[in-house]
Amino acid sequence: MKYIVDIDGTIFNTEGNDYENSTPILERIAHINSLFDQGNEIHYWTARGSSSGKDHLPLTIKQLNQWGCKYTTANVGKPVYDIWIDDKAQNDKSYFDNVLNVGILNFHNETD
Repeated sequence: MKYIVDIDGTIFNTEGNDYENSTPILERIAHINSLFDQGNEIHYWTARGSSSGKDHLPLTIKQLNQWGCKYTTANVGKPVYDIWIDDKAQNDKSYFDNVLNVGILNFHNETD
């Protein structure tokens, strides 16, 4: 399977556009890594820089690697939006509540 995964607010805690001070959500990263280990493609997409035009890809890749994220590609330039309507989309909170809280994976996030 191919997974498209957002970064800020999904696998990183980020306040506004303060990307330099983002912190990892380790429990979620561990789950996404397990999907990668099972042979799935993981494509990270972020809207970092989409409005400002600033290239945040080097910082984003540095953070993904620093926090042990496994992935197929890392991409910036995701469109800026308020609501994304898609027949295959899942809300991050609903998805992780389902897979992490029902015992599919049980990791502890030490940053929370």
